[in-house]
Amino acid sequence: MIASRLVQEWWGRIDATLVYPLAGLLLFAGSLIPAFHSYGTILGGLPVRRFDVLALVAVALQCLPLAGLRRWPVLCLALVSLGFALDQLHGYHTLAGTALPLALLGAGYAVERHRRAAALAFSAAYVPLAVALYVLGSGAESPGEFLMFYLVLALMWGAGAWLRSTRVAEAERRRRVAEDTRTAERGRIARELHDVVTHHVTAMVVQAEAARYLTAAPDRLDQALSAVTDTGRRAITDLRHLLDLLNPDYGAEARTPPVGRLLTLVEQTRRAGQPVEFTEAGSPAESTGSADLVAYRVVQEALTNALKHAHGSRTSVRVHHGETEITVEVSTDGSGSGAASPGGSGKGLAGLRERVDLLGGEFSAGRRTGGGFVVRARIPAGSAS
Repeated sequence: MIASRLVQEWWGRIDATLVYPLAGLLLFAGSLIPAFHSYGTILGGLPVRRFDVLALVAVALQCLPLAGLRRWPVLCLALVSLGFALDQLHGYHTLAGTALPLALLGAGYAVERHRRAAALAFSAAYVPLAVALYVLGSGAESPGEFLMFYLVLALMWGAGAWLRSTRVAEAERRRRVAEDTRTAERGRIARELHDVVTHHVTAMVVQAEAARYLTAAPDRLDQALSAVTDTGRRAITDLRHLLDLLNPDYGAEARTPPVGRLLTLVEQTRRAGQPVEFTEAGSPAESTGSADLVAYRVVQEALTNALKHAHGSRTSVRVHHGETEITVEVSTDGSGSGAASPGGSGKGLAGLRERVDLLGGEFSAGRRTGGGFVVRARIPAGSAS
């Protein structure tokens, strides 16, 4: 497997659009040098014939089509094969005969459709050539030698086909990796949007519902509507922050999570009518990685669920910053009014579990024995997270 990948990487670095034309020109030039005459492939044992104009035609047919091998592989292979047959039947045995294995290698790699038909056509053309060379050579070579030469040519075609298959497999692997990466990124963006939008919109809905019953108290109505406005502005700010994160030019230094806004988050929930006790203890680690942002999202989602499903119930938020971890616990008594609000899909808690698991932490969410609901998270902090 390692050798296969190394060969594929080496082959991928080669610019075949230049290699094949260059090989063709070198073979063509070498075949014209008198010292190299009759030093090429000898098949059939025909006597060597003097180099003439027809030999030049045979050399050109074998070498020059290599320039278009990647674009017209079948046509170029046919021309090279014709030149090779002319070369051997007339006994020139030029250096240009080396072009046939190269043409088979390139055609095996480049042919996309009718691959089997092309291979069968070449094999069918080889049989009468071998028979003619055997007869004209008066049996100077045994049938086994013709078979051996054919196997060498078949090996070159097979090598090209193998390189093509590994290239296709590698392209498919990269496509799957890219698709998985896009899917994971879409999931991450969906979680961020869920965490940002759901909390603020839930708070706005609860505040707007409460404002409907405050028409007789203008001061309290004004406070409720101001809370709705402030929550909407915070939602816009958080959405802008998220869009900045999605910007590829967004600097790493600006990715600091908004844990400093935990108290603001709690105050916003209180203004929506949820009594919240907030305790934050400990000193954050110098480098928390993504732990601070995950802790913020845990608190945000838990308070959103409290507003949805236990509106008016006493809620407690405890956050402890340790040297190596952050622990979060959000509990709700569950004895509130349960004011109508949009139903949850359950994706929020599942997304939190994924976030915490990704950092190697622990997450739990469920009903308490005495009633209510509790969310707990232990999030490793530091360079690893």
